Amino acid sequence: MKKIIICLLITVCMVLGCACGSSTPKPEGSGSAAAEPQNETAQAAEKNGDVYIIYTSDVHCGVDQGFGFAGLQEIRNSLEEQGFTTILVDDGDFIQGELIGAMTKGESIIEMMNALKYDVVIPGNHEFDYGVDQFMKLVEMAEFPVICCNFNKQGKLVCAPYIIKEAAGIKIAFVGVTTPKTITTSTPKFFQDEKGEYIYDFMQDETGGKLYQAVQDAVDAARADGADYVYLLAHLGDEMVCSPWTYADVISNTNGIDVVLDGHSHDTEQVVMKNKDGKQVPRSACGTKMNAIGYSRISAEKGIEETNIWSWPNATSAVKLFHIENNVQDLVTEEFRKMDEQLGKVIAHSEVVLTMNDPEAKDESGNPIRMIRRAETNLGDFCADAVRSVRNCDIGIIGGGNIRDSLDKGDVSYRSLKSIFPWGNDIVVVEATGQQVLDALEWGSRMVPEESGAFLQVSGLSYEIDVTIPSSCVADVNGLFDHVAGQRRVKNVKVAGEPIDPNKTYTVAGNNYVLLNHGDGFTAFDGAKIVADRIKKDDELLVDYVVDTLGGTVGEQYADPYGQGRITILQ
Repeated sequence: MKKIIICLLITVCMVLGCACGSSTPKPEGSGSAAAEPQNETAQAAEKNGDVYIIYTSDVHCGVDQGFGFAGLQEIRNSLEEQGFTTILVDDGDFIQGELIGAMTKGESIIEMMNALKYDVVIPGNHEFDYGVDQFMKLVEMAEFPVICCNFNKQGKLVCAPYIIKEAAGIKIAFVGVTTPKTITTSTPKFFQDEKGEYIYDFMQDETGGKLYQAVQDAVDAARADGADYVYLLAHLGDEMVCSPWTYADVISNTNGIDVVLDGHSHDTEQVVMKNKDGKQVPRSACGTKMNAIGYSRISAEKGIEETNIWSWPNATSAVKLFHIENNVQDLVTEEFRKMDEQLGKVIAHSEVVLTMNDPEAKDESGNPIRMIRRAETNLGDFCADAVRSVRNCDIGIIGGGNIRDSLDKGDVSYRSLKSIFPWGNDIVVVEATGQQVLDALEWGSRMVPEESGAFLQVSGLSYEIDVTIPSSCVADVNGLFDHVAGQRRVKNVKVAGEPIDPNKTYTVAGNNYVLLNHGDGFTAFDGAKIVADRIKKDDELLVDYVVDTLGGTVGEQYADPYGQGRITILQ
C-alpha cells in the first residue's frame, strides 16, 4: 500500500512556469566558517547516474499542508529507492507564517528540516522576522548550510555565497540570493544599530547593479571551483514592487547560470528567458505552503533534462489523505500537540467567516484570489477595528501583509486569533498629522490593483483610490517612502465622516512594524509623537477585542466579505 501511495504522490499534476538570475562577491574575513564557500560530497550513494534536485519554497510553516513535510520525505525516499541521487534545497521563507513557527521563533521548523536532511537553503525575507540574532541562532541550529551572496554586515558577507555538492560524480553549485526588499518587508530596525544606522544590507541600490554583480561574482567563483552546473537559489520573485531585483532583472543581467529556482512571489510559473549573453535560462517557482514541490533532473548522459514542479491542488493534504506516517510526521504531530495544549481553548464564537480572499473569484488554477492586499475585506475591517479600539483612537490602520489567516465561522480559539496575527508585533499609538496619514495611504495604495503587503486596511477612516492615476510615490535607495512627486491617486479621505485636515493632528493606532519600524517602507509617520508604545501584542489585542469589546461574538456587522465600504477602488 505504501508503494502505491508514493507512486500517487510522484505522479500528481505537472504545471509549467518562469526564470531568473543575480550576482555577488566572496566574504572578506567575517570570522565565521559559514561565510566561506564550501565544497561537499552528497551523502546519498551513486546509483543510476541521474540526480534529482528537489526544491521547496515559501513553505511559511505550512508543514502539514499540501504535500506536507511528511509527503516530501516519502517522495525523496521513493526517488532514492528507484536509484536516483537526490539533493534537497529550499528557497527561503520557511520559519514564519504559522503558529508552529511563531511560537518557537522558527526553531521547531529547523528541527524538522534537520530531520528531512536538507542539503542547502537560503534565507527569505521572513527568516529575519524574529530578529537577526535569532536568525543567526537558527543558522547554528541547522544541520545544513545556509548560503546567501548578498547579505552583508558592515560590508562583509554573513553567509557563504555558494556551495558545491557532488552527486553521482557531477559537481553542482548552488548560489544563494535574497531579495533586497528584505530591508523593508522584514523589520528595518532589525538591520540597524542602536543609533538607527544600517549595519546590515542586501546590496540594494536604485539600478540593481550591486545585486547583479554579487550574483555574477558568486557564479564565476563556483565555475572556477570546478562546478559542472550552477543553480541559482533565489528569493526574488516576479512582483513589480521588487524591481530592479526580480528574477527577470537578475537573469537578464548575468551569465553562467544554468537554472534558477525561485521564490518570494508565491507563483508556480515555469519560464525560460535569455540571459545577458542570449542563452536560454529556465526559471522555476513552486508556490507556497507545500502546494507544490519543485524538481530538476540531471542525467549523466544528457545533462539537465527537465525542471518543473509536482502540484498538489487538493484541499486535503497528502499526509491526511494517504495517512502518511514517518519520523518527520511524528515531529509535526508533536509540535501541534504542544500548541494545542496552550491554544486550543475556545474563547468566543463567530457567526460569520472573516476572509482574506475573494469569496467568489478564482485564479486560473482554481485557487482563491487573495483580496486583503489590494482591497477591503471584512477581515481587514475587523483587524483595523481591533487596533483602533486599543485607546479609542481616531484612526486604526493595519497593513494587509500583516494579516495572515482567515477566521472560520464557529468556535474561536486563541489559536484562531493568533493565526491572524502570528508575528507578535507590538501595538502602538502615535499623534500624526493629516498629511502624514495621507502620505501613508498613498504609499500603501501605490500598487493597486496589484497586491502589496503595504496596502492599508483602516478603521475610523474611509478613502478612494483612483487606479487610472499612476502612482507618483518615490522611494529612497533602501526602498523606503521618500515623497510623492506628482498627482495623488488617493482621494476623498474622511475621518469620522469629515474630510481629513492635512494640518490637524489625529491619534493613529497600529503596530510598531508600520508606525515605528519602517515596515513595508512606511516612513510617513517619522517624527510623529509616540502616545503609547508597546501597549500589547497584536494577537493579544484580538483576544481582548473579541472577548471584551464584542462580548465573545463576532457578529453581523462583519457579515459582508467585501467590508463596510471604507475603501473604494475607482476604475
